[in-house]
Amino acid sequence: MEKIMNSYETLFVISPELSEDATKALVEKFTGLIAENGELGEVSEWGRRRLAYPINDMTEGYYVLVNFKSASDFPAELERIFKITDGILREIVVAHQ
Repeated sequence: MEKIMNSYETLFVISPELSEDATKALVEKFTGLIAENGELGEVSEWGRRRLAYPINDMTEGYYVLVNFKSASDFPAELERIFKITDGILREIVVAHQ
């Protein structure tokens, strides 16, 4: 039986204190994880931007927006991995209709 794929979008903010290589590695880690567990859509790296409010005394972050399709159980696992990964300041996963 074919798994039902739902559309999702995630936006995550990476700490500006990481080096360029470490930032790129985190982006590749999460896009790879999404590709393994679903269909990777558009990946938009917005780059360094000012945060709306300071997080851990930081005023900037590296923003990445990813569209993807996956089974309904994967977004919870993705959020769990975001939360335990050093260098991720904030993340959100939203379902699309």
